[in-house]
Amino acid sequence: MREIILDTETTGLKPADGHRIVEVGCIELLNCIPTGREWHCFLNPERDVPNEAFQVHGLSADFLADKPLFTDVADELLEFVEGAKLIMHNAPFDFAFLNAEFERCQRMLLAWENVVDSLALARRRHPGLPVSLDALCKRYGVDLSAREKHHGALVDCKLLASVYVELVGGHQARLELAVNSGDESPIGGIAPVATARPAPLPSRLSAGEAEAHAAFIQGLGEDALWNRL
Repeated sequence: MREIILDTETTGLKPADGHRIVEVGCIELLNCIPTGREWHCFLNPERDVPNEAFQVHGLSADFLADKPLFTDVADELLEFVEGAKLIMHNAPFDFAFLNAEFERCQRMLLAWENVVDSLALARRRHPGLPVSLDALCKRYGVDLSAREKHHGALVDCKLLASVYVELVGGHQARLELAVNSGDESPIGGIAPVATARPAPLPSRLSAGEAEAHAAFIQGLGEDALWNRL
């Protein structure tokens, strides 16, 4: 199953207030395993970047001034995510911003039925517990050092990819698949392989049992199947 972990950074909280996307990051998964294919782009939002947003992602208007417009990369992004489930943490936020951008440049809109909200998934899995990306990373032992140095869409995608596999039980599913198929386990172990014993085990048949069996076979007559073996 092909899935895309997707995250955005923006100038604010609501596209209806004129806020825009400044960064998009995507990571491809096949059967919960990252394939190494990524899509990432910084974007010129064609507006200022409020200080509140800058404090979150560190992307200034000056840095973004020479970056492509969303309309310039819209087709490339749509091609990358085509046919895949989209995994987003707090999906309504990213979904609303992406479709506002696609609508602005008159492109095909994303369909909500192709979206999985990992935040909602985490709330069902851990009711009453913190389910922010940071909290989930700490719960599942995912290294957060990259996020401490730089908060961005692609960094968050890589963290979410590790968290999402835990949320859906992907590690266990892949282990079972490896054992059943005889392939090498993707989490570092090797599936057990049957091998012949170097020497056969000694017979556990006693002398009395052997004599009783021989007498039984003799009583079956010369045409008995046992006499052909």
